[in-house]
Amino acid sequence: MLIGPQNLTLHVNHVRSRIRSAAIAAGRDPDSITLVAVTKAKSAESVRLAATAGVTDFGENYLQEAEAKMDQLADLKLTWHFIGGIQSNKTRTIAERFDWVQSVDRFSVARRLSEQRPFHAPPLNVCIQVALVPEPTKGGVAPDALAELATAMAGLPRLNLRGLMCVPPPQPNAAAERAVFSKLRAALTDLNAGGLKLDTLSMGMSGDFESAIAEGATLVRIGTALFGAR
Repeated sequence: MLIGPQNLTLHVNHVRSRIRSAAIAAGRDPDSITLVAVTKAKSAESVRLAATAGVTDFGENYLQEAEAKMDQLADLKLTWHFIGGIQSNKTRTIAERFDWVQSVDRFSVARRLSEQRPFHAPPLNVCIQVALVPEPTKGGVAPDALAELATAMAGLPRLNLRGLMCVPPPQPNAAAERAVFSKLRAALTDLNAGGLKLDTLSMGMSGDFESAIAEGATLVRIGTALFGAR
């Protein structure tokens, strides 16, 4: 189903209203939370419509698909986030074309991103994906290996380690959602207590972002609530 400009604007405004309400309920500044529109399997025209509705940040899972959209939308000033699994042979293009990479879960990939980030560009913003709930089909570093990885990544010259990301499976209720997200917040607090200066928690999607905001999310990755089911 094609989403027209008016409907998409309504969806964007509704999601922003929900973000604002969740932030206020948590005693937080709504402006401290960035909406990242997840445009996997969506057309460049859908991205353009979302940008017209005021969205500036877009998340992509697949490099080839993302590149095609970036080329078609080169006239727009957008912030691109890579949020999918990272193959070692794709790191150069990711390092060259994205503003953020949220799904780093091993040092070998982080080192390649740092080495391949163009020197004319600012350091690449990165988050470490953490497997709070182990799932064989999803990436993420184990919590007990997080501190070692974060410390090593913080020393890479062309990366700006910003924070942590998670993609937990659906939970049965809001309390269970918050319990998972609180683990990521606690992990970030522990890393900062150890000397890092992280400021980003990327957590929460269409079905659970209010719970994520209650636990400190600064980036929420929203697809279905904006564009409908794929």
